[in-house]
Amino acid sequence: MNRLIAGALTYLLFFCLLLFFPLLPLLAALVFWRIGFISEYPQTLKNIWRHMQAMREGPAIHYFSDVMGRVSQVPQAMGGSCVQCGNCCMNKRCMFLQPIEDGRFQCGIYHSSLRRFSNCGSFPLNAYDIERYECPSYFVIQVLPAAPESVGPSI
Repeated sequence: MNRLIAGALTYLLFFCLLLFFPLLPLLAALVFWRIGFISEYPQTLKNIWRHMQAMREGPAIHYFSDVMGRVSQVPQAMGGSCVQCGNCCMNKRCMFLQPIEDGRFQCGIYHSSLRRFSNCGSFPLNAYDIERYECPSYFVIQVLPAAPESVGPSI
């Protein structure tokens, strides 16, 4: 997807989020069936604001240009596995991120079918993702082209 279109979509997203900001906890409660978003309304608003600020630092434009458009240089192979550090969740600022034990985190909407429309399922898309969030467990596997085989004498 063209970077200009991605920028316009990002601007439109933030405009809509700001326009409906007071209603977002109610919307989140309805979409994800979690009454806590309403019962803890002031805290939910703070979490949404923090989430939006983190999105403005790159994840929104990344979604529209790289994830949705798939124009990024996707490496041939990625290694590693998730250690639940929370870094990739906008440096632990995602409003859905929930702490569990031992300094690990889990996604509060992991099993939602709507999650597939987010950046979450695409991490890591490229080396930039790994570097940006200082991921301790994923890495790019350098795939080198195979050397041409020697051709022996014909019989």
